[in-house]
Amino acid sequence: MAFFNNCDYSVNQVLIKKPNILLISVDDLNDWISVMGGHPQMKTPNIDRLASKGILFTNANCQSPVCNPSRASMMTSLYPSSTGIYFLNPPLERSDKSLESTVMPQRFLEEGYDVFGAGKLFHNKKENKKYIDEYWGGFGEWFGPISEKKISDFDGEARLWDWGSLDIEDEESEDSQIANWAVNILSEDNEKPFWLGVGFFKPHVPFVAPKNWFDRYPLDSIQLPEIIDGDLNDISGYAKSLTRYGHVAPSHKWVVSNNQWRSLVRSYLACVSFVDDQVGKVLDALERSDKAQNTYVVLYSDHGFHLGEKEKWAKRSLWKNSTKVPLIISGPGIPKGETCDLPVQLLDIYPTLLELSGLASDPIHQGNSLIPILKKGASEWPYMARTSIGPGNYSIVSKNYRFIQYNDNTAELYDRINDPNEWYNLINNPDLSDVIREHRNKIPIQRHKILGQGSLGHESYSFSEKGVFMEN
Repeated sequence: MAFFNNCDYSVNQVLIKKPNILLISVDDLNDWISVMGGHPQMKTPNIDRLASKGILFTNANCQSPVCNPSRASMMTSLYPSSTGIYFLNPPLERSDKSLESTVMPQRFLEEGYDVFGAGKLFHNKKENKKYIDEYWGGFGEWFGPISEKKISDFDGEARLWDWGSLDIEDEESEDSQIANWAVNILSEDNEKPFWLGVGFFKPHVPFVAPKNWFDRYPLDSIQLPEIIDGDLNDISGYAKSLTRYGHVAPSHKWVVSNNQWRSLVRSYLACVSFVDDQVGKVLDALERSDKAQNTYVVLYSDHGFHLGEKEKWAKRSLWKNSTKVPLIISGPGIPKGETCDLPVQLLDIYPTLLELSGLASDPIHQGNSLIPILKKGASEWPYMARTSIGPGNYSIVSKNYRFIQYNDNTAELYDRINDPNEWYNLINNPDLSDVIREHRNKIPIQRHKILGQGSLGHESYSFSEKGVFMEN
């Protein structure tokens, strides 16, 4: 896969009719897809195939490492600091600022598109049904299937935290049913252009999938993420406490002492390969149709996921493992098999699709159209990527650095190029004071207060609100 040069690409070619839009959302997917090299054993041939037909953004970041605010931000192109939606509630309709923005599927509906969707696109079922004109939700469990009897030995409060193989066929899973529904939509004749959102649940917990996907990753062969002793010694107690999950997810200490690390990694690998197969069904259906040459495809995740890196599990951190997401864009006039490491954001997707479709931009949007990158393979980009947990904790990512500032004014700085694992905090390096200042200036001064009740069971809400912390 080649990196961009300065060639001029004709994205703005004349299209016979308005282009179709196919959005593929994969929940909790980090950079462990084989084309990104996040884990050496991962097998994702279908996502890799899509990357070979478009642009893979290797420095794409979510706006929140929490499902609800990330998806709200992506669908409105507004930051959480503008909407007040920082945690698992409230829904979009509770935010006055969000209501000023027409959400993406409704905008395309207004522009004459047929709008379809299935699965998890917005955070909850009510929002999906409200904002998507023809929404299919004929499945049962939201994160299913869930084993009737818990597979793992973890005694957490949340039943979702389970992992292991299930004695079921692929077709019994919700993600398979979602893929089949999308295949049927793509096989239909459409007089109008379509906007189709396909929201897969896996690899979100529980890390369970049909047994045949586990068979591809023998337990004894599983490679663990690399960590170093003392990785957290150069960060504050606040930073360590912010990402605690209470009794919801296992601690790294529990995972290691109970010899579950390999089993958890294996389960995540199996779930990702399973959902990759579902992505393949959708891509195959598009290619079989007469729509492929006039369809833009965007694959993304709402946020990343820790699997032991920095001694953390799940999301809700401001480190790479939690904020970095896969983002692939393909379609008419977009170069094939290219990779871009410029800092882009999920809230850039909406304005990008408007411009690709020849539609007017919305001045309320806070994201930036990626057309300068898609059109000319720009090697420079004047923007940085911003992620927040609550109104007081921010990660600012540029091409070369990640800067993090917490609500208690402690901070971190990492060299993305020379320290991709973010092991060495450079915040006290006097030679980097200008770099620190440049990134700190991207933190918003005006921040909407937290709406809703936060995310029960997690430390991040109270720590964001109160700015207190506990030492380990």
